[in-house]
Amino acid sequence: MTTVRNSVVLGSASDVRQLSRGGRSRVAPKRVGSLKRACFGGFSGLSVRRAIRSAEDDGSSKSATELRRVVDQTETSVSKRLHKDLASFPRPLTISDFSPTPENKSKMRISFKGVPGSFSEDAALKAYPNCETVPCDEFEDAFKAVELWLVNKAVLPIENSSGGSLHRNYDLLLRHRLHIVGEVQMTVNLCLLALPGVRAEQLKRVLSHPQALSLSDNALTGLGVTRESVDSAAGAAQFVALNELRDAGVVASARAADIYGLNILAERIQDDSDNVTRFLVLARDPILPRTDKPFKTSIVFTLEEGPGVLFKALAVFSLRGINLTKIESRPQRKRPLRVVDDSNTGSAKYFDYLFYIDFEASMADTRAQNALGHLQEFATFLRVLGCYPTDTSV
Repeated sequence: MTTVRNSVVLGSASDVRQLSRGGRSRVAPKRVGSLKRACFGGFSGLSVRRAIRSAEDDGSSKSATELRRVVDQTETSVSKRLHKDLASFPRPLTISDFSPTPENKSKMRISFKGVPGSFSEDAALKAYPNCETVPCDEFEDAFKAVELWLVNKAVLPIENSSGGSLHRNYDLLLRHRLHIVGEVQMTVNLCLLALPGVRAEQLKRVLSHPQALSLSDNALTGLGVTRESVDSAAGAAQFVALNELRDAGVVASARAADIYGLNILAERIQDDSDNVTRFLVLARDPILPRTDKPFKTSIVFTLEEGPGVLFKALAVFSLRGINLTKIESRPQRKRPLRVVDDSNTGSAKYFDYLFYIDFEASMADTRAQNALGHLQEFATFLRVLGCYPTDTSV
């Protein structure tokens, strides 16, 4: 047997038997011979040397200059071939590949619930101005589009400063294994729309999403119109335009008016001029937490019933100086909820209450890590929904 030290062996794993002492490998002599067949770029460097030796031994009439030229051409050919092979490899990852806001957004596909012109689409375009938006019939369809790799991300509303939280979407966060990778906060601009040539006093009814109708209660009461709830504000604009309903108005966005050829009769008709809707951006994989910019973390957990249990849960954040931006409880008594675990299999679980909390800290911060480690000591269920950059643009 031949002892080989500090050598790189090209071949199958069975060619080398690693010994436990001294970091040595013993290679059978017949295997060492196989190294002569190792090629880079499709050309054997060892065969070049054999050709040179053969020419010298045979007393070839070729001059040393001619021989050197042949070798140089061979080496140049091998170098070019090797460079070509390396160029075909995927480029190494850089820090920009882990950025929560990639520079190249032109190929980003974002799913949302509704039709073109909806507020969710506005939020997607605010986060990714050059993205391709993909409308979906239901919120769950937007989730599934991400899971099936049809789109890169999904955008969905989660709460409104006047209307409160959308609990259905919180349930979907537990039923699916997507991660929150961003948030978008938008000031809502509700507009009264109608067909060209129609005046506000000619309207007999107004169509929109129930929340949009409730947020513009004062303006609609002043008009004395009948309110008709539909599934989507932008869908109402599409319906009125396609059916040329001259007695019907719509409460929707300014973009919806532009898309469906409607006139804006009045802008900012919402009762609260500072009305803000918060949207979440969801992806298949979480982003890399950072500490060089403001981050927010969203979690959901459950607790055993008992006096002072919730106080103990909240104290883990207070003790570490972590600010809470949202806390909400949802009764789930005797109501099963399908929860998907890390293996992507769902099971029905029973919780008395679900507690949703957002706090201002990155998971890269040791304070957040210690707080969740402390919380896990008495929480019966805990999941980090996402850690993402805080949107401070509003």
